[in-house]
Amino acid sequence: MAAAGAEGGAQAEAGAGGRAGQLKSSGLRHGWTTGACATAATKAAYTALLTGEFPDPVVVTLPKGQQPSFALAAEGLGTDGQPHAMAGVVKDAGDDPDVTHGALIRSTVRAGEPGTGVVFRAGPGVGTVTKAGLPLPVGEPAINPVPRQMIRDAVAEVAAGFGGTGDVVVEISVDHGEEIARSTWNPRLGILGGLSILGTTGIVVPYSCSAWIDSIRRGVDVARAAGRTHVAGCTGSTSEKVAVAVHGLPEDALLDMGDFAGAVLKYLKRHPVPRLTIAGGFAKLSKLAAGHLDLHSARSQVDKGYLAELARAGGADEALTAAVAAANTGLEAVQLCRAAGVPLGDLVAEAARATALGVLLGSPVAVDVVCIDRAGTIVGRAEPLGP
Repeated sequence: MAAAGAEGGAQAEAGAGGRAGQLKSSGLRHGWTTGACATAATKAAYTALLTGEFPDPVVVTLPKGQQPSFALAAEGLGTDGQPHAMAGVVKDAGDDPDVTHGALIRSTVRAGEPGTGVVFRAGPGVGTVTKAGLPLPVGEPAINPVPRQMIRDAVAEVAAGFGGTGDVVVEISVDHGEEIARSTWNPRLGILGGLSILGTTGIVVPYSCSAWIDSIRRGVDVARAAGRTHVAGCTGSTSEKVAVAVHGLPEDALLDMGDFAGAVLKYLKRHPVPRLTIAGGFAKLSKLAAGHLDLHSARSQVDKGYLAELARAGGADEALTAAVAAANTGLEAVQLCRAAGVPLGDLVAEAARATALGVLLGSPVAVDVVCIDRAGTIVGRAEPLGP
């Protein structure tokens, strides 16, 4: 299993707020994303390709500077056709009920053509993108942008340390990944053949319902005790960064609400803070706009028909309305509307704010909403109307 090494800032001191404080107060054990595991496997495999020796455990640097270590569960050198090295890491999702927990993630590394840098390939159990609306072009392996950058950084580190060129072909595979993917949304999204390699921080924050909802409440308590008059409920680390950039909020004013928008709103109704920013991905906040308070994919879905009606109300013609209704993802829907000058992002933000104010009714909390895409670009805003 992946063994936690130096965790840097992953843990908070007692009484701290923000994401790290919530994790500590929840008592839940965090884990590692498929992207972090693929990075560790790649670093070990490329090191072995250059030196003949596999580092075990292997230490990687995550986007926020943490440096966990991972034990290798598989390794091998081969020369059939072309010299290559393979290393595998078992994903440990901590206390999160993740379908990929325990999956063996492998990276096979071969020398690439000079000047090509890192070329990614989907091995067995890793999907390929077949539809638009995802953060990768059609035909690409389903290895998301942040894991790709983590892998590139690890390759560059190994190349600098052992005299490599950094021109490599990296094939990521997941044992039984195609079977596991049937329990995910990948087939419906047009990611065929297996799982996606995901993660924006490298760390899996566990969202066991009761413990995480309790940690949200403690986060509100910490913010109130610190005298904060403005807090932000964020669906993840990217939206958290955006909330900080937009409003300059300190860490103890940040609530990692994950999928539990209702938990934030219901607790603030009883324990109000003058202003709440809700920040999150467009698709998740479109669910809040439609009236869902639990944004998890197993309990609520993006309603493309609802988005189409919002687009129509915002000036979309019949062709665009039909295209939104048929979109592969919420992201594709908002991209179609932006290209046509229809403010679907703002309309979703306004509807999400209305849902929030409906829950907060009678409580003196003003609400603004910020919708972002996967890259962290703001695609919709709704300013406060007041409590």
